[in-house]
Amino acid sequence: MKRFVTALLFLVTSCAHNSSETWENMKTAGRYMKRGVDSVLGKEHDSKMLSSEDEFYGPYDDDFIPLADADLRNQFSDTALPAPKGSPGQFGIPNLDNFYAPPEALKSVFCAIHFNTDEHVIRDRNEIATLTHLAEYLKKHPTVYVVVEGHCDERASASYNMALGMRRANAVRSFLVKNGADLNRIYTLSRGKEQPLALGHGQEDWRLNRRAEFRIHQK
Repeated sequence: MKRFVTALLFLVTSCAHNSSETWENMKTAGRYMKRGVDSVLGKEHDSKMLSSEDEFYGPYDDDFIPLADADLRNQFSDTALPAPKGSPGQFGIPNLDNFYAPPEALKSVFCAIHFNTDEHVIRDRNEIATLTHLAEYLKKHPTVYVVVEGHCDERASASYNMALGMRRANAVRSFLVKNGADLNRIYTLSRGKEQPLALGHGQEDWRLNRRAEFRIHQK
């Protein structure tokens, strides 16, 4: 038992390169602590459970430190790139209420982008190709403004998903700008888990809800 506790403390306190890695260490430590306690009580575990996507729940409100209140209020910030020179509704930029879902003729250009559980990295080759094409479209249409909305599935707390949705929206914005789109015409906001596309509670529903969507305005 002493060895178990020592190993657990080492796992939790070992050096982590970033907050994501720290959280992963905490999740792993929690799993092994539960396994250790259950082992004492005579319960058995299937090792496959440790790698199942069903294991992700995210931090709860009482043990997760979210972004600062100012960060959560500033829905148009982007830590990787300069923010646009103005916000929607200012300096002649359309108000958010004037942005709309892409019309049918443009749905193939403004396709939703999907993410793996608890990630904001764009991995799918087809979706990378879609974003590359979208960047080219925006370069050729300088009167089009875009809002990228980041969405999450239902798991984890509201504050955690609000931050994760923002990272997803910013990842899409960064990709577009790095491929030539005008950063002053692309805005980001997070919807967290508040606007699910699929209303079920299974893997496919979660996959559909982990997304970034677009709203546009053309002057």
